[in-house]
Amino acid sequence: MKEIAESIEDRIFSKNMDFEQLSFEVFQFQYKNNTVYQKYVDMIGIDTTKINQIKDIPFLPIQLFKSHKIATTSFHPQAVFESSGTTGSINSKHFVKNIELYKKSFLQCFYQFYGNPKDWCIIGLLPSYLERQSSSLVFMVNQLITESRHEKSGFYLNEFKKLAQTLKILEATGQKTLLIGVTFALLDFAEQYAMPLKTTTIMETGGMKGRREEMVRSQVHAVLKHSFGVQSVHSEYGMTELLSQAYSQGEGVFEAPQWMKILIRDEDDPLSVHSSVESNKLRGKINIIDLANIYSCSFIATDDLGYLYENGAFEVLGRADNSDIRGCSQLVL
Repeated sequence: MKEIAESIEDRIFSKNMDFEQLSFEVFQFQYKNNTVYQKYVDMIGIDTTKINQIKDIPFLPIQLFKSHKIATTSFHPQAVFESSGTTGSINSKHFVKNIELYKKSFLQCFYQFYGNPKDWCIIGLLPSYLERQSSSLVFMVNQLITESRHEKSGFYLNEFKKLAQTLKILEATGQKTLLIGVTFALLDFAEQYAMPLKTTTIMETGGMKGRREEMVRSQVHAVLKHSFGVQSVHSEYGMTELLSQAYSQGEGVFEAPQWMKILIRDEDDPLSVHSSVESNKLRGKINIIDLANIYSCSFIATDDLGYLYENGAFEVLGRADNSDIRGCSQLVL
């Protein structure tokens, strides 16, 4: 079993990785070594010997991360990430066997889409790591801040005046800067300190419910573009239950790294996953394959609605009706 896991780990981030073949291997490994996943697969009556397309692999409902410990093999976790929520809510937990696997995933993904973190000053409009060690997003941004090694990289959530002064200095020196934050905090900052930004990339991570009036992504981006004079607003798409994330470099269209794949399931039939995209894009609920999630579950049925394009890019339209308020919007409560 250990040899199988190590073999999978070695190939996840390989450029020559066969995604479909590795997905089948990960499925068999998790079905045999993840009690909750195995029970779910058996309960819905799936014959595992007849799975020959990745769309046929069962996707675990994301809600089960709230009520069960989702773990493949038995291990003592190096970290436990927990989703944010309102008082009294039940939060999802992700038990991470190997924190270095998470670091490798998000660092290689950042390199793929944005290059070396050392080339950036990275500013987080998020709680600091000491305040929210259980947040996978905060952990990631904290590590990127460390990797950047820039003296002004850091968390500025409740220091808007200092942030504005810092951005002016960075802009004056031509420093490439990433301003990443929860949506409502970026909007609050934009209202108080509108300024032209030429060398700063703005990236929103979602998060509005319970903090401000609801706005669709295009409305949020329009406000930020106007306030900061930028041509585009970037976005990050990730969640507590994953070890990988996707990025949009404009217009809310996301791309995922090669070890992560989006599929679309029928809105009315949760077990019906579409095998192809017709008429350029396909609408439905989002299923995610995250091969970096080998010690949890790599096959997750989310509560998100979205569009999938023929080239594998996707959009997120929002939560399905009656799904929980979850994620970044509750980080600072």
